Amino acid sequence: MLVAGQLNAPLLPACIYLWFNSSTMKQMLLAAALLFTGNLLYAQSADSTQKQVVEASCGQCRFGMKGEGCNLAVRINGKAYFVDGTAIDDHGDAHAQDGFCNAIRKAEVKGRVEKDRFVATYFKLLPEVKNK
Repeated sequence: MLVAGQLNAPLLPACIYLWFNSSTMKQMLLAAALLFTGNLLYAQSADSTQKQVVEASCGQCRFGMKGEGCNLAVRINGKAYFVDGTAIDDHGDAHAQDGFCNAIRKAEVKGRVEKDRFVATYFKLLPEVKNK
């Protein structure tokens, strides 16, 4: 007789029935589920809603990146990325003395790295700090 909530053991081979009902197996399944969930949490990209301060400059002139002309780039954790969402000339004359082609500046940004490019949702060039 089958009672609600019970597994009909005669339909399954005895070893499978015992394996699924052992407390060790339940603990192993729980541990695997927790590990899988933990991996999913750490696999997410950096939180793009957080502002971060990065180095910004011309990718070709200052960061040695390959490409035509002069394009805005940022360096995050030592790696340079071309920027989508804003252009080099949106922040003044790139070829001025303090422009991106002649200086590496600090910028406050929000965004995410996507296909080896930084997609900016916010970009603010920070004032230069003058050395005394």
